[in-house]
Amino acid sequence: MTTEPAHDPRPTFVRALDQAGKQVAAVRPDELTGRTPCADYDVRALLGHVVSVLHKLARVGTGGDARGVPDVIDGVADDGWASAFARARGEVERVWADDGQLDRMVELPWATLPGRDVLEAYTHEFTVHSWDLAYATRRLAELDPELAGQALEAFSKFAPPEARSEQGGPFSPVVPVPDDADVYTRLAAYLGRRP
Repeated sequence: MTTEPAHDPRPTFVRALDQAGKQVAAVRPDELTGRTPCADYDVRALLGHVVSVLHKLARVGTGGDARGVPDVIDGVADDGWASAFARARGEVERVWADDGQLDRMVELPWATLPGRDVLEAYTHEFTVHSWDLAYATRRLAELDPELAGQALEAFSKFAPPEARSEQGGPFSPVVPVPDDADVYTRLAAYLGRRP
């Protein structure tokens, strides 16, 4: 009997980072104060959060504590976000290049998971934040629907609507959308955003 090799989430993770990187690079300085679907973030703060997530992912990949990284990186020049993202991404890819990382248990602020599950979770986070940026800057046509479909399937398993409340948390109650809405609109609405 042969066993299937364990799934390597890195190729899909790279696609999600490619998409997020394109969205980050497309943001113009005059768009930084625009509103986003994330209630707590304007475009600048959302960029700072996306870069922060990369720093957190690099830190946990080396056994560090992500809680030592602020949720939003600031102090980046208006035209420096693409470079900040690229530098942080390079560090993440270096840290996670070793195949052994995928089976190592990684401690996150919200769970302890095998590395492969961590990368899958962050693939979905970058997919959602790509939509947030695209929505805020009106660049929705540039998004990969396959990534959204995978994220929607994953979130439906670990963030069911009945586990949410009006009092907050990472996901608001599901927002109704038409049955024929595109997959990114359905994903955003499932997470409580109002597309």
